[in-house]
Amino acid sequence: MSIRSSISSLFKGREEFDLTAGSIGKPLFFLSMPIVVTNLFQTAYNLADTFWLGQYSTDALAAISFAFPMVFLLISLGMGISVAGSVLVAQYTGAGEERQAEFAASQTMTFAVIASILLGGVGYFFVGDFLSLMGASTDVLPLASSYMEVVALGLTFMFGFAVFIALMRGYGDTITPMLVMFGSVVLNIIIDPFLIFGWWAFPEMGIQGAAVATVFSRALALVVGLAIMFRGRRGVEIHLRDMVPEFAYLRRLARIGVPASIEGTGRALSMNLLLFIVATFSDPIVAAYGIGTRVFSVIFLPAIAVARGVETMTGQNIGADKPDRAEQAVTLAAKVLFGILSVAGVIVFVFPEPIVSVFVGADQAAAGQVVSAGAQFLRYVALTFGFIGIMRAYTGSFRGAGKTLTAAAISVLTLGVIRFPVAWVASGPLAETGIWLSFAISNVAGAIIAYAWFQRGTWRTADLTESNVDVDNPAVDVSATDD
Repeated sequence: MSIRSSISSLFKGREEFDLTAGSIGKPLFFLSMPIVVTNLFQTAYNLADTFWLGQYSTDALAAISFAFPMVFLLISLGMGISVAGSVLVAQYTGAGEERQAEFAASQTMTFAVIASILLGGVGYFFVGDFLSLMGASTDVLPLASSYMEVVALGLTFMFGFAVFIALMRGYGDTITPMLVMFGSVVLNIIIDPFLIFGWWAFPEMGIQGAAVATVFSRALALVVGLAIMFRGRRGVEIHLRDMVPEFAYLRRLARIGVPASIEGTGRALSMNLLLFIVATFSDPIVAAYGIGTRVFSVIFLPAIAVARGVETMTGQNIGADKPDRAEQAVTLAAKVLFGILSVAGVIVFVFPEPIVSVFVGADQAAAGQVVSAGAQFLRYVALTFGFIGIMRAYTGSFRGAGKTLTAAAISVLTLGVIRFPVAWVASGPLAETGIWLSFAISNVAGAIIAYAWFQRGTWRTADLTESNVDVDNPAVDVSATDD
């Protein structure tokens, strides 16, 4: 039995479960579990960088705290394209229109490459100005800039691989991206310390070495991903003939994708705006903030993964005209995530110091301050983890139905109208504690808003004809000729 067959027996995919018929729990579980693992691998990139740079110097660790939000911002600006592609592939697959799904996937990859080149160019030339605006200190600025310059130049590889994962997920195959991600992460973790510390024959590159390791690993992963999609034996297939940019189709991607980009960008801007406040404190507080957000990225993996599973199940069931089944899936997901993340929150609340200490070298200056501040951050937020699960489940259903504007609105309300203002006001009298408190308040508020909006039922329909084209003559809009 091959390795892939052995793994497939544990992580079942679209071949074993029809997402539009039968039970709800099993297909959602087997769709989401590989996404959990994939996201865990993806987070391992950040954790590996955080760990090794934490051993390298406190300034390097603080620099990563500034660099990661900018990476997130660049990817978020273009992520709407991948969300749109995933939603269209899911809805067309559920409707049994395989050829339309292939065309949507091909066009998505084309416009993703174009967008990443543009965003990477802008990011490269303005990275210094951006980080200075964020309040990076004179010691941290050159380090963060050197990291971001490499990432900006390699953004096509990083974003292209994210699109590969999204398209395969929309089809219902979450196993293949998991395996490709595993190979990429192993490579990254292996070469990270060699490039950072200059082990063996490699030069000591410091923080820039971490960026080179990440970009190189993602580039190889993208090559493998493209090969898989062109072969078409696993997941959705793409074709060169369908990859010629069709700008009429871009409008259809934009209708779904722009709000999704707004949602992702809103999250990224929230992190960056909070850095305005965080940067007014000492470097140990900045480092603690960076560690805390990295820990959250691991804790929230189940929520993000299940939300992506809900997105796919909603998309395919909306395409198959089964909104009631989609509603059952999101309700189940919200309940399960609340329970799992609440348990995780209790554990983090009880043991925050050991968790933070993993990322701080014992011999580093101000290590004790970083651990103390990071532990306080985790304690303030931990008991609200379950509410993040609720919000993620419901916003996933909105995206799957193509109602990405709704998901964006919830994100803006939660982060821009609640989290940032609370942090701004509370950080005055309460210092950094006010920032930690803003996370807890916004987590609870976001869950309430998402649930209330879901109950309105405006997500239950989707018009696929608006996105149909004659795939043999892409300039022809099918919806315009149906009459």
